[in-house]
Amino acid sequence: MELKELLAQVADGTLSVDAAIKEVNRLPYEDLSYAKVDHQRVLRSGFPEVVYCERKTPDQVAHIMQAIYDHSGLVLGSRADAEHYEAVKALLPDAVYHETARVITVGEPKEHIGNVAICTAGTTDIPVAEEAAITADMCGAEVHRYYDVGVAGLHRLLDQVDDIRKANAVVAVAGMEGALASVIGGLVNAPVVAVPTSVGYGANFGGLSALLAMLNSCAAGTAVVNIDNGFGAGFMAGKINRQTVEGEKS
Repeated sequence: MELKELLAQVADGTLSVDAAIKEVNRLPYEDLSYAKVDHQRVLRSGFPEVVYCERKTPDQVAHIMQAIYDHSGLVLGSRADAEHYEAVKALLPDAVYHETARVITVGEPKEHIGNVAICTAGTTDIPVAEEAAITADMCGAEVHRYYDVGVAGLHRLLDQVDDIRKANAVVAVAGMEGALASVIGGLVNAPVVAVPTSVGYGANFGGLSALLAMLNSCAAGTAVVNIDNGFGAGFMAGKINRQTVEGEKS
């Protein structure tokens, strides 16, 4: 609950002063001993704190996500497994597990606006792309997927490029030599967020070759996140999309 909403509820009598004080005390962060949940994250960045689930116990993930959801009505957990999901679902029955993306979501954004395009070079890049797509969706973006449009069959991309050009931000997900990001960057006006993946044979070095190729892209307007970081790309695309839509309205 945001401070403005909290004060409004006190003013109209739907929230007691004592309950409001309890909420205010939680506003900076909530101390769970093993985690300090940052409830002000949404005020600073426009989205509640996201839970990175890997290497956390299922119980830790469940209680952190519950604390965030109780405060904001929306929560996302990345790099989650089935055990994390079962623990979260026991506390938050509306939780959804997106198995391909390894993402847990609870709640929905109030609206979906704009247009974010998620593109992959190949089918094997889809898990990273889905992490990006679901993240952007939870950030309130209207998401469109264009999968398996890599440069080895350029006609597949060219068949979709008119639709991709309608996006406010494009996420390009590719392993191997990572060329997709540069090609898309040369075809669209929107910012491109490039995601190198660890897909590829030995000389791909677990995604390092794709990362270096994307960092050396000659297509202006292309930025690069870390290897397999679908979440970071989706979050960035979601912020670009929202600022674009809000700018058009002003």
